[in-house]
Amino acid sequence: MSGRLADKVCVITGAAGGIGSATASLFEREGARVVGVDVREHEVGELSLQADLTDEASVTALYERAQAELGRIDVLFNNAGISPNDDASVLDTSLEAWERVQATNLRSVFLCCKHGIPHLLRAGGGSVINTASFVAVLGAATSQISYTASKGGVLALSRELGVEFARRGIRVNALCPGPVDTPLLRELYAKDPEQAARRLVHVPMGRFARAEEIASAVLFLASADSSYVTASTFLVDGGISGAYVTPT
Repeated sequence: MSGRLADKVCVITGAAGGIGSATASLFEREGARVVGVDVREHEVGELSLQADLTDEASVTALYERAQAELGRIDVLFNNAGISPNDDASVLDTSLEAWERVQATNLRSVFLCCKHGIPHLLRAGGGSVINTASFVAVLGAATSQISYTASKGGVLALSRELGVEFARRGIRVNALCPGPVDTPLLRELYAKDPEQAARRLVHVPMGRFARAEEIASAVLFLASADSSYVTASTFLVDGGISGAYVTPT
């Protein structure tokens, strides 16, 4: 253990998912006290909480409980999100689907920042990492219109907060992963190999990310290693956003 997060209290949302659970494990190896939060029942972290992050009262309560039981909060990793099948082209996506994705992916990040940042200020500073996506900086013909828009919102929100709180000891960055090899992605692409191939051809490295690789990027942003990094678009996408054509 190198202890880059020794005794830091880190709240991770979406903790039961691939990136969330990998990050929780890495944070604990680095000495952190992890509060794992998910809408599903789970056993991630020293304190495992189940909460609906689209509900303001639930968000307020989870931070108050983390503060009460662990004494402080130093890091927020706002990672919860969904990408449902009924979010597609703007021509096909219903208003209900649009709003469901916006609530889970964007409103939840707003609420977690609104009610989590005051605890970081009380602790004297800290780091906020909001999960956006590489789709926040690119367009796609195979659209997930609400997902893309929500991640663009997370990116803009993070930039704004990074600037606003820079002189108050709080860094805020938007993590923008490329496609990650998680059970959800494998299930999606197993059902449609043509869709998988269409996406994979755009990745210069020729493979999707591993959850552990994204977790390492989160660790960097959470730790003092990134002490001069804030309001950034932190792309971890295997080169997708920088590519015109890829190696054959």
